[in-house]
Amino acid sequence: MARRATVVGSGPNGLAAAVSLARAGYDVHVLEASSSIGGGVRTAGLTLPGVRHDVGSAVHPAARSSPFFRAFGLSERIEWITPEASYAQPLDGGRAAIAWHDLDRTVDGLGAGGAAYRRLIEPLSRRIHELVAVTGDQLLRVPRHPLVMAGFGARMLLTGTRAGRTAFSDDVQALLAGVLAHGNTPLPSLAAAASGLFLAAHAHTPEGWSLPRGGAQRIADALVDDLRAHGGSVETGSHVRSLADLDWGDPGAGDLLLLDTAPRLLLTHPDIPDRYARAIRAYRHGSAAAKVDFALDGPVPWAAADVERAPTVHLGGTRAEVEAGENTVAAGRIPGHPYVLAVQPTVVDPSRAPDGTHVLWAYIHVPPASTLDPTELVTQQVERFAPGFRRRVRASHAVTAAQRSRVNPSDIDGDILGGAFTLTQAVRRPVVSRTPWRTPMPGVYLASASTPPGPGVTGMPGWRAARQALTDRTGVPVSLDDLFG
Repeated sequence: MARRATVVGSGPNGLAAAVSLARAGYDVHVLEASSSIGGGVRTAGLTLPGVRHDVGSAVHPAARSSPFFRAFGLSERIEWITPEASYAQPLDGGRAAIAWHDLDRTVDGLGAGGAAYRRLIEPLSRRIHELVAVTGDQLLRVPRHPLVMAGFGARMLLTGTRAGRTAFSDDVQALLAGVLAHGNTPLPSLAAAASGLFLAAHAHTPEGWSLPRGGAQRIADALVDDLRAHGGSVETGSHVRSLADLDWGDPGAGDLLLLDTAPRLLLTHPDIPDRYARAIRAYRHGSAAAKVDFALDGPVPWAAADVERAPTVHLGGTRAEVEAGENTVAAGRIPGHPYVLAVQPTVVDPSRAPDGTHVLWAYIHVPPASTLDPTELVTQQVERFAPGFRRRVRASHAVTAAQRSRVNPSDIDGDILGGAFTLTQAVRRPVVSRTPWRTPMPGVYLASASTPPGPGVTGMPGWRAARQALTDRTGVPVSLDDLFG
């Protein structure tokens, strides 16, 4: 009889773990609380008939460079769209700073600031796979590419401190601020610089800031297809509230339990040691996201015409304005002029909506458990850079931070990053350990974004947890080539 593996959560990390274990010969069963699979990579009808919205993430640069997804062959399983412009930062006066897929075009568009931008980003883009290896390493390990790590660290210091304010032109500062704000942490900060530079480097790689044609759901569907092809199964509508009530098998016989969940679910295990429980309780979740999806009767009427070429748009104005908004959130308040992370997928993927209809996906950062409906604040900020936007709205659907935590139990108080994104919690994610995916409870592993390498649609935390479990069982290190080669 095959050993059993139960995976709680069908987000990309849970499914990456499930696929890996199924290919290793385990009888894998995935439990998902929602009525549909995918977690943060789901696509659904939220507004009007025929209009498809990404429920969680929408653009996935890190999925294209992920070692797990490259071994899995994701690019051969789904169709990716690489846009002409990776992302845009509209500015007042009908201008915008654009991170074009073509680095030379980006540098030219940034004028006098272009040369400094090239020096910052080009070495990282050119060595993106070494950078992925560096950022995927735990800080407790010796990096595999020390020179890349040194160059990345120097750039973190430049962009994550006030030094960057004199090193770059205003337009470059604004462009960088928009991407650094993805980290949902006070600005400037080294943690935000690490995540932002990692994303910015992807803008000028061959894959760019890609998105799946038809929606993020394609990623989850590809993983589930492979899981089922190797004998695994998925059960939706199964909300695991306590591990004490879950019959997941016999750890003494080699059965496994992997959790693509927030770490605090581990506190419900009846045999959790006190020291480990204290560490899990000390793990901190961060600020939240409140999201709104719009169905529009035409494209967003951007004042700067080139913004329509970028599926991803960062709305917040200048660096100072973006920083002020994010620091207001970090202080526990709602900014009057928030940073808005917006995606307009239909400018490159008309399959998302009927002819003539467009989609806008947008969220703002808010304090944990906020009940604010973000619709009006988002509308005002879009209208600032796209006069007439309000008249284009045919329907909208909002999810507050408090509602998000009920829809997806892993998003504690609306935190979509699996824990506060700080340098401390890069080391302690969720505990200080060379093997943070393994728990002290036999056969139990954590496989979520609360473990290294952290947030992002990479599948890597799930793969790392599955690899740890398989290595623990056999005593022989397991590689991606062993399962997918």
